[in-house]
Amino acid sequence: MSAVHRIPRDATIVAWRNLLNLRRTPGSVIAALIQPVMFVLLLAYVFGGSLGGGDYRTFLMGGIFAQAVTFNAAFTALGLAKDLDNGIVDRFRSLPMPRMAVLLGRTLSDLSMSVVTLTVTSLCGLLVGWRVGGSALEAVLAYLLILLFAFAMSWVGAAIGLMARSVEVAQSAGLIWLFPVTFVSSSFVSTRTMPGPLRTVAEWNPVSATATAVRDLLGNPPPPGTDPGTAWPVVHALPYALGCAALITAVFMALSLRRFRRISLV
Repeated sequence: MSAVHRIPRDATIVAWRNLLNLRRTPGSVIAALIQPVMFVLLLAYVFGGSLGGGDYRTFLMGGIFAQAVTFNAAFTALGLAKDLDNGIVDRFRSLPMPRMAVLLGRTLSDLSMSVVTLTVTSLCGLLVGWRVGGSALEAVLAYLLILLFAFAMSWVGAAIGLMARSVEVAQSAGLIWLFPVTFVSSSFVSTRTMPGPLRTVAEWNPVSATATAVRDLLGNPPPPGTDPGTAWPVVHALPYALGCAALITAVFMALSLRRFRRISLV
């Protein structure tokens, strides 16, 4: 069997190993699930009253979905850094296994975690009054888009985990970029209140495009009085979100594989 044909099989084995290993670190799983729930409750009830009440809660969920899977990139970075620190990756490299299978296995296992995160977040959203206004097919497409974006973000986390020199560095580096990326966006508020340059950054932010496209597919319009704008990424949110996810995956997959090969030579 060629190396290309072994990649899916070996990646599935590595992904299953990573999922089984979560039994030893239940705290990280709980943290990954509590975080989006906490944001839903805080933003829906603490800020929701002044930003549109029930309409804002409906608007909020698209941003929470995009934020939740973006934050899971830190989960990927930390997990890969731990495997490097514990010598697990060295064991994988000693096996007749394609290098890509190790990285793909990590991102696939974390994609499974994103599925669980989205499920819990959706249930929490239903409890605070969020509802799907579109068709069932559009809802399925919305969740597939979120998972595609989650897969792209996991490769960003993989690159960070491979570049970090320790688990501590990976933990810090894996989190420090997440807050500006998710909050300088239209995830939680309209970009119309932001200063000019910051508004432009937010409008072209892939997180904004993903959140906007998900809202459109789920039939969750913005609250009355909020102008989403007429910038190209806002008007064409779905194709822009798909293009960003594909580009991010291609770039950071290449960077991760290149870094992994350098580590193999050390």
